[in-house]
Amino acid sequence: MKTLVLFAALLSLTTALADGNVVRLSEPVAETDSYEDFGAEIDNGAETLSLRAVVDDAETYANKTVVIKTRVSKVCRKKGCFFIAQDGDSLVRVAFKDYGFFVPTDISGKTVTLSGKLVKREVSAEEAAHFSEDAPGADLPAGTVYEIIADAVRVPKIAADS
Repeated sequence: MKTLVLFAALLSLTTALADGNVVRLSEPVAETDSYEDFGAEIDNGAETLSLRAVVDDAETYANKTVVIKTRVSKVCRKKGCFFIAQDGDSLVRVAFKDYGFFVPTDISGKTVTLSGKLVKREVSAEEAAHFSEDAPGADLPAGTVYEIIADAVRVPKIAADS
């Protein structure tokens, strides 16, 4: 029975990918008429920063949890396992804590709020190429980079932010 359920889930995912449909591998942990929270709920009272402010002062924010409001420029189209946050020319890859949740694959162009830790790490050329393959056009560099490991992402339900 488990094999049949797993096969059906994989068939559904493969069909969705082939058809260009939205892949949603995680359910929201909280939902209102205007947004969905993935991973964990966002603290509505937390100070919200811009991505540009965090990137411009990365040494201060490194290894600290921050709440950021940012535009999503690209999403991993296979399963929503990461996205590229963008504020002007500031780009940061956002992954999810312990690979514990995913975001819908149709959130490019939306402005999301996320809670996560800014981390500095080394990205190999192979890893950078893999990211670009999963999110075409992302063009993330290899070398020392800052990334955000999010524990929560709030996605608005509207089509796209202006």
